[in-house]
Amino acid sequence: MIKNPVQLRLEKLPQWKQRLFMVCLCERMYPNFVFYCHQQTCLQQPNEDDAKNYKKILDLVWESLLVEEVKINFDLQLEKLELIIPTVTDDSPYMVYPAIDACHALGEVLHSYLSGDIAEHTAKVSSISATTVAEFEMTKTNVTLSEDEQQTLPSVIDEFDLQWELFRLLREENNEMSELIKGLKDEIRASGISNIGVFLSN
Repeated sequence: MIKNPVQLRLEKLPQWKQRLFMVCLCERMYPNFVFYCHQQTCLQQPNEDDAKNYKKILDLVWESLLVEEVKINFDLQLEKLELIIPTVTDDSPYMVYPAIDACHALGEVLHSYLSGDIAEHTAKVSSISATTVAEFEMTKTNVTLSEDEQQTLPSVIDEFDLQWELFRLLREENNEMSELIKGLKDEIRASGISNIGVFLSN
């Protein structure tokens, strides 16, 4: 998986800010999962409930950051997530891969609550999002690149620029925690654009 120096900086942030970083990237990957579910519906293989269930788990993670001492069974949420991870078949559309990545990223967030090893999971979510972008570009151009070459792709550079921008915001932001969390959540949801440019209409 692609790595970025921002991952070493992230581990110095407070745990709640690392989780906020992760859930922001998951929120950006959510449209990819929704788009895949819509494709399946068009193919008469409806799984609209999967998109709703992903969103419910994502909402619970946001709630865990906003509501102190909230009681959430993360083991149960992980079980629910595992049930909606797509399976690749011979006739799967390409978007099955970004959808799987979105699930794996959210799974890393849930594991961070269960294992307590925040930095490792934060780094993985960062890498998953960048790898989704790189694989999307390689698929469009039908060119296979090494990991080093993938990191030079303009779209991957843009992805890591966004991650650095998010890191700097989290590092420097001293406003009330709830204001920061709500602000980022509202901004990402309002944009409705995924890390590979999939647009989620409101």
